Amino acid sequence: MAKRRLTKRQQWRIQKIQEERAARAARKEQSIADLAAAGELGPEQQGLVIAHYGQQLDVEALEGERAGSICRCFVRANIDSLVTGDRVIWRPGKNEAGVIVARCDRQNLLQRPDNFGALKPVAANIDHIILVIAPEPEPHDNLIDRYLVASESTGIPAVILLNKTDLITDRNRAAIDDLLARYQALGYPVIRTSAAESGDQPAPEVLTLVQGRTSVFVGQSGVGKSSIIQTLLPDEAIRVGAVSESTRKGIHTTTTARLFHLPWGGDLIDSPGIREFGLWHMTPQEIEYGFREIRDLIGHCRFRNCRHLGDPGCAIEAAAAAGRIRPERLRSFHRILADMAEQQARGLKLE
Repeated sequence: MAKRRLTKRQQWRIQKIQEERAARAARKEQSIADLAAAGELGPEQQGLVIAHYGQQLDVEALEGERAGSICRCFVRANIDSLVTGDRVIWRPGKNEAGVIVARCDRQNLLQRPDNFGALKPVAANIDHIILVIAPEPEPHDNLIDRYLVASESTGIPAVILLNKTDLITDRNRAAIDDLLARYQALGYPVIRTSAAESGDQPAPEVLTLVQGRTSVFVGQSGVGKSSIIQTLLPDEAIRVGAVSESTRKGIHTTTTARLFHLPWGGDLIDSPGIREFGLWHMTPQEIEYGFREIRDLIGHCRFRNCRHLGDPGCAIEAAAAAGRIRPERLRSFHRILADMAEQQARGLKLE
């Protein structure tokens, strides 16, 4: 997405802000150096980022006398962005605060773009993404496809979890069954559950899904992510949102990604609700790769710059005509590409 051209005053303000940030970072680094020189920082040890709060993070000690305890830590200025799920090297301080001095290698990283097109990391070192949908708010295939494209691009397996099965009626059953069958045919695991009907105990199908793994729950607000986590961790204070009776859209309840340990083994990362999952930071080729049934067709169109919109010799449209690509998925694919083009054009007009 193209960036907006800034005025001289805006450029001056940005430069001033950057200088102030650099000065604060320098003061923090000097303070850390003073603590180390005074012997007030303990030895280096491994830790796990449990939650992120601006410039500070909650880190769980993984070794030493403090193993299992949580410490609020500062981050050294030379370390890039840290997220929930990151493994780090940190040093405890005598005043209960600690300092993160290094980040360990990541297995993977889940990111999403913000409203300005910049990538915002969500969580790291994930075994699978659990995409939660529900009969209410009504699930939309385009939103599901955006999550799945993000999953494919990061190499993190995705599972579709239908919650609130108690809200399935004769009116919406056929549409929901068709929607889920579409993704099952592509090889995506689909699980059905109802947090409301399971009571205070976790549903067996959900328990099997999360045991022994690090899972991140994603999906639009109001689908019951926090309710499911409450059944898994009833002692945790997780606020549960309701669905607006007037708009039928979810109310955001979670404010930061947080990692929880399960009594049965495994970890859960609860991430902020996302109604839409923009992909305009990705190239058209990456979008093509994100659709499993389109991936093998990449490079088989007659023309290298094929737009897949009625162009002669288009391999994707030929596959759709032969019934190998569902019409709903093809429409979703076109819509995502159109949204990307619109965002990029909007950025160019601002220059």
